Amino acid sequence: MTMIDTGYETAAAAEPEERDVPTASAPETLSIAAALTAALDDALAADDRVVVYGEDVGPLGGVFRVTDGLAAKWGPQRVWDSPLAESGIIGTAIGMAMAGMRPVVEMQFDAFSYPALEQVFSHVAKMRNRTRGRVELPLVIRIPYGGGIGGVEHHSDSSEAYWAHTPGLTVLTPSNAHDAYHQLRHAIDSQDPVIVFEPKRRYWTRGEVRRDEPGTDWNRARVLREGDDVVLLSYGPTVEVALRAAELGAEEGLSVEVIDLRSLSPFDDETVSASVRKCSRAAVIHEAAQFGGYGAEVAARVMQRNFHWLDAPVLRVTGFDIPYPSPKLEEFYLPTAERVLAALDTWEW
Repeated sequence: MTMIDTGYETAAAAEPEERDVPTASAPETLSIAAALTAALDDALAADDRVVVYGEDVGPLGGVFRVTDGLAAKWGPQRVWDSPLAESGIIGTAIGMAMAGMRPVVEMQFDAFSYPALEQVFSHVAKMRNRTRGRVELPLVIRIPYGGGIGGVEHHSDSSEAYWAHTPGLTVLTPSNAHDAYHQLRHAIDSQDPVIVFEPKRRYWTRGEVRRDEPGTDWNRARVLREGDDVVLLSYGPTVEVALRAAELGAEEGLSVEVIDLRSLSPFDDETVSASVRKCSRAAVIHEAAQFGGYGAEVAARVMQRNFHWLDAPVLRVTGFDIPYPSPKLEEFYLPTAERVLAALDTWEW
């Protein structure tokens, strides 16, 4: 198995993708935000049907500067600011995609997307099925999500479970710069709607990106660190938490495997089950509240497929079942490596 540098110590590459890539070039060290910018820029150059719009994504370059410089380079016909109306953003994107364009729209913050959910659930997710495959919707919805930035209410939600629960949507979330670039390129190339959840507190995490060497099945999980005692299932902002927990666990003699799920829907049962059957114990980590959270589905799938290999119940280390707290309290709300290890200590080993 080939190895690539994704900003973590170990990251296994999967099979090559199908999309045509340019000739070999030197790797770049980019932040996740810069990798997303590069992906948008390259997609705009590669396909005249691609347009980018949303609130403040034009001259300002987005709240997190992910679209910085794109409006100046590509002009207002390709990159522009939308009105402050998320339902309108998605509604117009639906029409554009039906007409053959490839819109990439940004929901400025996770909880800002809620006014658009009716458009997504009723139309984006159902259009291909409703028309028996005659109408495709090649559109991408980018959503900065998660906490850790000192944001107030509506700026730090982790709403991925709503979207992943909806049939007809592909839901991806990168944890490193390499995946950020290639998952977004794949999303834009897709003939179906793709939701890309971008972990906003990791925007400035830097890593190596090879634009011409994707080396990744964007819908497959990846083992970032191998271990024998327990596997931590993480994604987006919690991958770094899982890796830190593995480091701390090693100091106590615990061998911890870490998986980056990468794709929330579809879910990679094969990779996850292989690790669970090897380690016989598993825990899933996410920032959203525990009740009805994405980890509940992961735990259920792991238990259903691997019951006879498990030595203990699947654990969930998550945010608490409360609305996201004020900035002064979010450090107590978000999962930490210490909380992960404390949860593992609740098992009878």
